[in-house]
Parts: sequence; structure tokens; C-alpha cells
Amino acid sequence: MADHQVAKEFDASGLRCPMPILQTKKQMKTIEIGEILKVTATDIGTKKDFPAFAKRTGNEIVELVEEGDKLIWYLKRTK
Repeated sequence: MADHQVAKEFDASGLRCPMPILQTKKQMKTIEIGEILKVTATDIGTKKDFPAFAKRTGNEIVELVEEGDKLIWYLKRTK
């Protein structure tokens, strides 16, 4: 299991595309630069959406942990 200093957690379980990425974008704005947002999602689409989001926004994917049907993302705000 990942051991990251998480500033905030957001549970996007059950949300379907494009809601996980739209809600995550809003949540990223609520943390400080350098902090980590932990997002739990069940939409397999986040596997392509989150890397594209990180590339587009300049934020960093620290880690992706898969636990059964859950995708747990650790995203660092860099801007």
C-alpha cells in the first residue's frame, strides 16, 4: 500500500466518465502546490483520463494502486 502524505481524499467511486476527472480537477484546486490528493475511483476510464489530465495540467501522478475494482490515484499538485 502506498505511504504518501495525503492532504485530502476524494471518493469518486460509482461516478462515470467524465465526472471523476471533472470532480478531481475541482478538488485539485483546494490543495496547495506540492500536496497530494488521493482519489478513489471505480471507473476504468480513469486509467486513460487521469494520465491525460496530468499531462495537460502539469500535475503529477505519484502512484496508482489497484485494489479489486477500485483504482486509487495519488495526484500531486505542481501548479
